Amino acid sequence: MLAYKSVFDITGQSKRIMIEVFSKSICYGRCSFFITFSENKKMNAHIIAELENNYQVFKSLFSNQSKNAYLWRTKPGKWNLLEIICHLYDEELDDFRYRTQHLLEHPEKPMPSIDPEAWVLSRNYATQDYQERLNAFLSARQASIVWLKSLKNARWDNHYIHPEFGKVSAQQFLHNWLAHDYLHIRQILALKHTYLEVEGKENLAYAGGW
Repeated sequence: MLAYKSVFDITGQSKRIMIEVFSKSICYGRCSFFITFSENKKMNAHIIAELENNYQVFKSLFSNQSKNAYLWRTKPGKWNLLEIICHLYDEELDDFRYRTQHLLEHPEKPMPSIDPEAWVLSRNYATQDYQERLNAFLSARQASIVWLKSLKNARWDNHYIHPEFGKVSAQQFLHNWLAHDYLHIRQILALKHTYLEVEGKENLAYAGGW
């Protein structure tokens, strides 16, 4: 009897453990989905907030520049502030916002090709009005934020096959949109630092290493 009871206790305990583990595995599958969804939602909100913050960052970096300053370049072939703001405007409208929207709304349709490097000449960046381009970019960024905040239950996993980068999702476009901001903020700061150093003709070592 004691032996039988002992076996029964062990068997009963192991069954309960198996049931608990099985239940946890089901929960893990569902919970991991909701955790991932929740994390993506939080990250997307962070990215959109940063894109909105960068409105002020770009406005500050580009405002109150003399013609000499916004046409100055570190060396031939490198972009000046006028070309950078033209690029940011075109990227806002014809690349990041358009392509993100295209994937969210029409993932089954081919993605139109773009050539941002060619736009420098084909869209005559060098002859554009600096203040007008700055105002146009800032207005475009505001419109982007309004659109992004309006999205409900967006299919961020929608994707297409990029000829160079392979599978690219709407989620990746959103992340790269912000990364693109950061890249050009760094570029602008580097250009401004070099402009100060070259045109100011003063030793900047006291400020610290760049």
